[in-house]
Amino acid sequence: MKGLFAWVGFSQAYVDYARAPRAAGKTKFSGWKLWNLALEGLTSFSTLPLRVWTYIGILSALVSMTYAIYLVARTILYGRDLPGYASIITAVLFLGGIQLIGIGVIGEYVGRIYIESKRRPIYVVRSVFQSSRTDGAHE
Repeated sequence: MKGLFAWVGFSQAYVDYARAPRAAGKTKFSGWKLWNLALEGLTSFSTLPLRVWTYIGILSALVSMTYAIYLVARTILYGRDLPGYASIITAVLFLGGIQLIGIGVIGEYVGRIYIESKRRPIYVVRSVFQSSRTDGAHE
């Protein structure tokens, strides 16, 4: 609900209060349910978790390319340690990064489709009625 209130643009204020202890029983809301509520709040109003995979993929591809350059330089300078190791590990890391980039891009599209399917308006207009108007005119 907090995300929905923030999205609509309601005015917010903080009210300090002293909460009385629970009168009877224990809460039925477990830590797992709280975790699921937090995850729902994070994923319902943002495509950021989907975008993160694009960034992780880019980082992984860059790290693999840096590692490939290091392995080529080391092989040129010192010879081969283990034939095939450098090419296999570099290919696996690079292709894994490319796959993560692909997952991130697809996730962006799915996230945008999800947001569009909610059919929420682009903006919300708050109407304010002035009590000082007495001429009966409509705004």
